[in-house]
Amino acid sequence: MDDMKTSVERAGILVEALPYIRRFFNKTVVIKYGGHAMVDEDLKDNFARDVVLMKYIGINPVVVHGGGPQIGSLLKKLGKESKFVQGMRVTDEETMDIVEMVLVGKVNKEIVGLINRHGGRAVGLSGKDANLIRAEKYYLSAEKVKDTPSEIIDIGLVGKVTEVNASLLVSLMADGVIPVIAPTGVGAGGETYNINADLVAGAVAAALAAEKLILLTDVPGVLDADKTLIPAMDEGMTRRMIEEGTISGGMFPKVKCCLKALRGGVKKAHIVDGRLNHTILLEMFTDQGIGTEIVL
Repeated sequence: MDDMKTSVERAGILVEALPYIRRFFNKTVVIKYGGHAMVDEDLKDNFARDVVLMKYIGINPVVVHGGGPQIGSLLKKLGKESKFVQGMRVTDEETMDIVEMVLVGKVNKEIVGLINRHGGRAVGLSGKDANLIRAEKYYLSAEKVKDTPSEIIDIGLVGKVTEVNASLLVSLMADGVIPVIAPTGVGAGGETYNINADLVAGAVAAALAAEKLILLTDVPGVLDADKTLIPAMDEGMTRRMIEEGTISGGMFPKVKCCLKALRGGVKKAHIVDGRLNHTILLEMFTDQGIGTEIVL
């Protein structure tokens, strides 16, 4: 009897998912993969399965991955200190070599291997491949004193996306391939730039006019001043929280890229807890969803 009850519950889950499967059929979903979900072995395995499942039911997933902990770990082993300004890694030439080696040579290939092992057809890409991600140098700014010009901060070989070769990704997806993108870009002179993975995910989602942009984090979503999860927020609320300082640190580039992606044509953006198993499926295929949904 218990087995029958379990089977009925499972059937109910499939029925609940049906309208969402119909809604997202043949749509593009860009997933920024990072944080604890890239470290825990069970989470890594389940993430790969979930991405393959999405492809098999007719959704086009595109994965953009980070690799901050892996980069930081190698830098530490080499005796080099990690420095951050406004949530962005300061990147000199030596650090850039390490970033490229870790992101493109190691992390990217691990993700591709996992997806392929579970029956997908994934291909790893960096910004240099077919000029996928064109970039230029990115400068931060900070207001030192009220009503005075902002200070321009040079954080090295850190870039911002100027153009995404969307046609390459569209061709790959049409051929049944799952693109897995390392967040590096190429400058006009062929130089390599380290780009925040959240910002790359947002730019890719906008270039593809994606149905959804989903960012995996190590928190339940966007939290208010009392550390309570905010299920949904619009642009006005988001900007107020930034001005108040409630949204800061690593969350700042995440919400910034969500707003930019939405203005670029993405339908919805979500910041979800990547520490949960099957977090992408819970967000996409259940009535309740999880995390924080951001809309204009």
